Amino acid sequence: MLIRSLIILAITVALPVGIWMTPASAQDPVVVNSKTIRVRFENDRVRVLEAILPPGTKEQVHSHPAYVIYVLAGGRYRNCAADGKITEGTFQTGDVIYRDPLTHAAENIGDKPMHFILVELKSGAGSGASARP
Repeated sequence: MLIRSLIILAITVALPVGIWMTPASAQDPVVVNSKTIRVRFENDRVRVLEAILPPGTKEQVHSHPAYVIYVLAGGRYRNCAADGKITEGTFQTGDVIYRDPLTHAAENIGDKPMHFILVELKSGAGSGASARP
C-alpha cells in the first residue's frame, strides 16, 4: 500500500513538471502562437518572424534561439520565463533588442497592439560571407 501511494505521488508530481518543461524547451513560437506570429522569411542562417500581440493577449510558452527584436509598435509587456521569473517592462517603438536563447511566454499588458519583427539566428549564422549593407 505504501509503495502504491508513493508511485501515485511520484506520478502526480512528475507528470505536470514533465508537461511544463519538456514541451516548452522545444516549442516553436510559430506553431504554438499561430494566431499572433508568422514566418516572413527563412533560410539556413536566419528565420524572420512577425508578431502582433493585441492588448490582453498572452502567448503560449515557446523557445527562441539567440535573436534580435525590432519594435514596430511598442507597449507594456509581462514576460514569464521558464524558470518562473516574471518581469514587466515597456518596449518603445524603434527599440532594437538582442536576446540570448530563451524559453518564455509574453503577454501584452498595455492597451494597444504591440508589433515586432524577430530575427532568430540559426546555428552557424555568424560563419561565411559578410552581410551586405
